[in-house]
Amino acid sequence: MTAPTGSFPTTSLCPVCLRRVAARRECDGPDGYVVKTCPEHGEFRVRFWHGPPGLSGWNRPKAPGEPPPRLTESRLGCPHDCGLCPEHGQRTCTALFEVTGRCNLRCPVCFAAAGEEPGPDPSLDELAARFTSIFEVVGPVNVQLSGGEPTVRDDLPEVVAACRRAGFSFVQVNTNGLRLADDPTLAARLADAGLASVFLQFDGDDDACRTLRGAPLLDKKLKAIDACVATGIGVVLVPTVAPGVNDGQLGDLVRLARAKAPGVRGVHFQPVSSFGRFPWQSGDGARVTLPDLMRGLEEQTGGMIRAGHFHPPGCEHSLCSFSQPYLLTGEDGLSPAAATGKTCCSPAPIAADEGARRAKSFVARQWAAPTFPPESSGPADDFDRFLADAATSKRLTISAMAFQDAWTLDLERVRGCCIHVATPDNRLVPFCLYNLTAADGRTLHRGRQP
Repeated sequence: MTAPTGSFPTTSLCPVCLRRVAARRECDGPDGYVVKTCPEHGEFRVRFWHGPPGLSGWNRPKAPGEPPPRLTESRLGCPHDCGLCPEHGQRTCTALFEVTGRCNLRCPVCFAAAGEEPGPDPSLDELAARFTSIFEVVGPVNVQLSGGEPTVRDDLPEVVAACRRAGFSFVQVNTNGLRLADDPTLAARLADAGLASVFLQFDGDDDACRTLRGAPLLDKKLKAIDACVATGIGVVLVPTVAPGVNDGQLGDLVRLARAKAPGVRGVHFQPVSSFGRFPWQSGDGARVTLPDLMRGLEEQTGGMIRAGHFHPPGCEHSLCSFSQPYLLTGEDGLSPAAATGKTCCSPAPIAADEGARRAKSFVARQWAAPTFPPESSGPADDFDRFLADAATSKRLTISAMAFQDAWTLDLERVRGCCIHVATPDNRLVPFCLYNLTAADGRTLHRGRQP
């Protein structure tokens, strides 16, 4: 059989000057490339998809649904009018608030370039007002408190409580875990404030930590897990996967999560992207793509996890992520959890706004500890019953998200984004655009006013 080829028009940015340029997605057999030409800086051709499952078979159709709220007008065109502007096509599933620019690490890899001349932290009152303003626009979406490193704020439990008072029922903290390991009281105080989950930076062994974080940190990461699990906070391990650094540790990370389950609720792999504090590396082998992860997980778990288990997302663009919930079997086994055609975990077509609702509900149920009761919205259906079962059963979710940088940016994908950064002036900007940087480190949205 002849391998599929094809070219599909889209729009991107020049990675040097951030000028909006015409682009195309090229399908070359099972591989996918973003190809674009800047009149000043020439052609760029970067592979974003490598090997099976090929692009032609990886898709989940989405029907139009209720449009997202419009907070800015279209003047300069996507991606310059974010807020969300009328060109955006997906509602918010997760709203991310950066509560500090400070950090207790200086990681060689950091999408936010945290710790570089951070400004003053927003006050608790300022954050409370922002939580209320965003809740009035998007309703009870999931919230991630991020930074910088949120735990450097001594008042982080009060920040969590303010977020809950604003109406958000699922609040998660993105953290490197160091203070959770060192402060024996912090996890309990966060749990008492209503924290549901931590998104724990967890890159693998000490060698991987030295390369990606600048220090051997495995022991502290394990202590952070134990502190959270002991207080009923769900834990999601979040490895930043870099080629030649820790892409050979995928199976080990899954086995560690399985050993710590059900307190550890999942592993969410994030291939390293070239923005923030990360040097650009050229060449096709410089990126770990989603298919690389799927095949690596199959090979490194001896087939317990298979590439064929994974499915495209029901919320964001199909090319952005994959996931699959697993049942815990025996002492150390995993088996894929069956899903009906009405859940977020099946390939069935779905309306865009319904995909956002189901993704929000799935994350809230699956990534929190089994005893955490997120509030329900709307009548129960097959999907809600599936989630109720997930909350009380022993499950572990394996997922991944490939963030776009200035080289791989595809505005068709961006307009389907459901993970939005809540800016200090109460706009909502897709995560990849907010963190996008040019080759010289210049930002597109971070730190800029509309």
